[in-house]
Amino acid sequence: MKLSQLRAVVAVADCGNFSEAALELQLSQPAISHAIATLEEELGVPLFARGRHGAVLTPAGERILYHARQSLQHLEMMHKEANLHKGLHGGHVRIAAFRSVATHLLPKAIAQFHDQFPEVAVTIIESLSYIEVEQCLREGRADIGITYLPTSDEFEVWEIVRDEYVALLPPKAKVSSPTITWEDIAVYSPVLLSCLPCGRSLHNHLKNVASFMNTISDIQEDSTIVSLVNQGLRAAIIPRLAAVPIPQNVQVYSLPIPLERVMAVALLSNGLHIPAVFTFLEMLKKFDFYTLAKSTY
Repeated sequence: MKLSQLRAVVAVADCGNFSEAALELQLSQPAISHAIATLEEELGVPLFARGRHGAVLTPAGERILYHARQSLQHLEMMHKEANLHKGLHGGHVRIAAFRSVATHLLPKAIAQFHDQFPEVAVTIIESLSYIEVEQCLREGRADIGITYLPTSDEFEVWEIVRDEYVALLPPKAKVSSPTITWEDIAVYSPVLLSCLPCGRSLHNHLKNVASFMNTISDIQEDSTIVSLVNQGLRAAIIPRLAAVPIPQNVQVYSLPIPLERVMAVALLSNGLHIPAVFTFLEMLKKFDFYTLAKSTY
């Protein structure tokens, strides 16, 4: 079944004859007749009774005309929706991010974008890790993602913020010198680390600079880790942004040998995107995430 056949049915029904329908559709009368005849053959029922008074719908034709009109209306709506997405008077931008960014950084950026383009919908797909974020991009479930650098060549990436790993010590912890040492942290062995993939770089870092330290990484939620530290049960090393909000009594220190996670906005290199996605991307690239992150700490 072709759209041209549906248009022919509607035109003949509205005009009452084949010749006027042909003029309306700017086609020849034989083309209209052929479209109707082939549709009737395909459906196995006559749609019009032809006579000297023109073309009159059969009972089957009346029911099929209703569905033909609905189909054409839906087609028009599809075109209108596509046109909205082509511009900035509509459309939908989906951004995948892990919890700390989705909670502390993206909402303000989205609010700023919404002020300029209120008709564009922006939704956050909260993911467990950067690995899940990148998979969302590959599968087309997200248009933009927040991941870590370095990443693979399949993505176009722009750095947006750097987040340092910090040591969290219990409220009553005593540090032996003005600057914290690995030994100060190791007193609270085993030291808690995040079990998520973002902790891999930290594990490698500790192997190189503090291989003696006993660590454990079986807790998924960063908030649980912070709570355990606050109760004096453990020390922890996690990204500062992931630790927020940090209880007032928890002691926070930069690591003896610093480590950062570098976060970036990512776009699938060969992806096909609507203008709203690129507009939102340009806003993210210019947004001052560094100042926002510092105000969050």
